[in-house]
Amino acid sequence: MTTDRTLVRRISERFREVNGDHPMTAADDTYVTGQFVPLETVCEAEGRDADEARRLMLDGLLPLPGYLRSDGAQMVPRDLFGLVAEAGGPGRLAAWFAAHWEDPAEGAAEWEAYLSGQYVCLHTVTPATIRRKGELTAEIAAALAAAGPDPSPEWRAALHARVDALDVLEPAFTGYDRLRFGGPTSRDTCVDVPRALYPPLPDTP
Repeated sequence: MTTDRTLVRRISERFREVNGDHPMTAADDTYVTGQFVPLETVCEAEGRDADEARRLMLDGLLPLPGYLRSDGAQMVPRDLFGLVAEAGGPGRLAAWFAAHWEDPAEGAAEWEAYLSGQYVCLHTVTPATIRRKGELTAEIAAALAAAGPDPSPEWRAALHARVDALDVLEPAFTGYDRLRFGGPTSRDTCVDVPRALYPPLPDTP
């Protein structure tokens, strides 16, 4: 099947509009190849047309790729079409997705964030995991802000329970992410920093 190079170019241009134009290093490429797959690979596995998928992205019905590898490959999650199937088709996805938030404005904002392709901060992107990540990062940030000079063992245990739960949800990220997001990732601030500042206390006999 012939690929429409105009659609490929438009997706790459749209990606850079959203993320900026930052270089991908060899380490970035290795990370992305391990976590994501080219759009054509997912479409072939799903019996879908890659050009049609790109049209859905440009029409705001499917999220943009998570990364552009340095060879130009448009990298997407393996389950790119999972939510489409659950919602009953691309035309129903927006309403289905936003309905997972009680506040319509919040649901609409999360839908726009989802379309950006920037939810590379989750192994599996669903409304439930997005909400859970938001809850955990807010709770961890609040705990760190309220920490006294000598937090109790109970406080540390509660902090590490939240950090461990977030750790399960999030991948490692790569250097490119810190460039496009303009600073530390949520893993940096809500997993690595808490563990460095407040190591788990040794078990007592």
